[in-house]
Amino acid sequence: MKVTLSALDTCESSFTPLVVLELAQDVKEETKEWLKNRIISKKEDGGAQLLFRPLLNKYEKETLENQNLYLVGASKITLLLGAEAMGLVKECNDNTMRAFTYGTRYNFKDFDDDNDDFLTMAECQFIIKHELENLRARDEKMIPGYPQAKLYPGKSLLRRLLTSGIVIQVFPLHDNEALKKLEDAWYTRFTLKCQPIDHIRGYFGETIALYFGFLEYFTVALIPMAVIGLPYYLFVWEDYDKYVIFASFNLIWSTVILEVWKRGCANMTYRWGTLVMKRQFEEPRPGFHGVLGINPVTGRKEPLYPSYKRQLRIYLVSLPFVCLCLYFSLYVMMIYFDLEAWALSLHENSGSEWTSVLLYVPSIIYAIVIEIMNRLYRYAAEFLTSWENHRLESAYQNHLILKVLVFNFLNCFASLFYIAFVLRDMKLLRQSLATLLITSQILNQIMESLLPYWLQRKHHVQVKRKVQALKADIDATLYEQVVLEKEMGTYLGTFDDYLELFLQFGYVSLFSCVYPLAAAFAVLNNFTEVNSDALKMCRVLKRPFSEPSANIGVWQLAFETMSVISVVTNCALIGMSPQVNALFPESKLDLVLIVVAVEALVHVEPRADVPVHLSAEQPLPPVGSVTLPAQGLCIRPRHFPLQESLLDEGWFLGPPFQPFSGTVCHAGLHTGATAVTETIVGVRKLTCTTDQNPLGSLPIQLSATAVFSCDIPPCI
Repeated sequence: MKVTLSALDTCESSFTPLVVLELAQDVKEETKEWLKNRIISKKEDGGAQLLFRPLLNKYEKETLENQNLYLVGASKITLLLGAEAMGLVKECNDNTMRAFTYGTRYNFKDFDDDNDDFLTMAECQFIIKHELENLRARDEKMIPGYPQAKLYPGKSLLRRLLTSGIVIQVFPLHDNEALKKLEDAWYTRFTLKCQPIDHIRGYFGETIALYFGFLEYFTVALIPMAVIGLPYYLFVWEDYDKYVIFASFNLIWSTVILEVWKRGCANMTYRWGTLVMKRQFEEPRPGFHGVLGINPVTGRKEPLYPSYKRQLRIYLVSLPFVCLCLYFSLYVMMIYFDLEAWALSLHENSGSEWTSVLLYVPSIIYAIVIEIMNRLYRYAAEFLTSWENHRLESAYQNHLILKVLVFNFLNCFASLFYIAFVLRDMKLLRQSLATLLITSQILNQIMESLLPYWLQRKHHVQVKRKVQALKADIDATLYEQVVLEKEMGTYLGTFDDYLELFLQFGYVSLFSCVYPLAAAFAVLNNFTEVNSDALKMCRVLKRPFSEPSANIGVWQLAFETMSVISVVTNCALIGMSPQVNALFPESKLDLVLIVVAVEALVHVEPRADVPVHLSAEQPLPPVGSVTLPAQGLCIRPRHFPLQESLLDEGWFLGPPFQPFSGTVCHAGLHTGATAVTETIVGVRKLTCTTDQNPLGSLPIQLSATAVFSCDIPPCI
């Protein structure tokens, strides 16, 4: 008897599996039933109103493993209302980008009641993730079946289930047909053409698309450096003192490319509708813990942790540990210089070809040690930052990035600064820079792409064999896809990718004037990096949930900081050159003043990050979605039965601005478009009208969430 997957036997013919939810193997049945009911229940009952199916039915569970895999989908109306709740920006019929609202759905391009492709699969999966994360505890005191797993009203159920180990993972499924088209246009054939950034954005979201866009832009920006550096290197092989011209070009290049990128990034995100993003209310991160108390802003019970305790941990433990690691890095650097001196003396005494090769061994060993130290320190930094117990994910990420960048900068570049400004040995500087750059690129390609790909291929073969043995009894296409993808590695974000580019930018911008081939090697590495990262995203790692982004975030500041250091470094190198010193044989004061003046000229006030025509034309999506009560934005609770047309009044606290449209909702249950009929200045009454709810006449609470589009965004 042939068995079919239960997901395909659903009574809802429109059910399409979009997200996979994996539970622990020993989860109790009452917990499963409770979770299922919360996911499929209607919004007014505190549910997510999603579709939920086990991957395998009861008969299949007796014969197959992986019995705790569940498929999550959503009806079209749920997805559209979710798109409105999140302020998803779509293109209108007049070619402008606006936040989608259900009440004005026919004003959006390609929308039709029979068109299921209005929302991309990535957008649908992002909406489902949002709905799952917004499942809130109500009257439950604990997770059914687990009395030790306490629940607090208003807190996210999914986060609690993940931290309790009941839910193992939640991940979106690949769309094999769309993925194949993306691969064909992206990396399967090696061609010197631009990446399909818009296709990448449609499949993976804006955050990942911006990374690949920045990688492509940075690679193209390196080409002029490589073109100039190649003949410069060939014709001035041993004349290290003639690097003034290249250093001058270097300090201008490192500043200009970042300013051009900011404007190009603004053009991209304007086209995607994320240039001005809706601000989200940030929940406490899953690892945050403390004594249960009342949040003074939300009025809810949640863990509270005194700020002074966190500061004590940072300044008495984390900071000394980071300083100790920096000291250890400098100690390893001095060992490297001792090895260099030993290898040089050995070569001078013997003069053989073997000892000439030995001259590069200390640099290679040091480069490998640097990579090992960077990775070990990363684990220690993550542990320390988690132990500091930051309440918000943004604070956690900022502290982690600061720790990692400080150590990586010193660990990778301290030896180069020491050689350049203490030893003043330009020949050794060139050798060290070349060895560190090339070795780090080779190690990164092996560790980040080749090794994971080999392991994934090995696992893929094992899964294929297991599924082929079952094909006589089961139509297992979906089963095979889910089982294969659940064992893939999890994409941890763009942190490591941007960090690699940050260090590469440092190698090229700081000291490439003494080794002009640095840019050429960086270009070659980035050409392979594009393809290896694309392969990793498509075939090695799980598909990540899409995330909207307006820019590359804190990494823009990191690159700009490196650019400032680069300008100072290149000006100092120019000031040290014999040609420049020959112009000022009597006094060095004039030389110092000229160097400072050059630095000031390079750092003149840059042009606006966002082009004027974009800042003027960008249609503003809803700027805030705040669960009330909250500071700065507050509407008093008012309950009313939904009618076709209804007026209600509430109180709005905020700065003066002119709103022109908005939405009101309760736990994702939307009433459609809302017309705001008066300007809000200070504390004023707010009058609004609501459309008929597409889900029927249901009670809603106006105070739950308010989203407004404004001519002048308020400061929330």
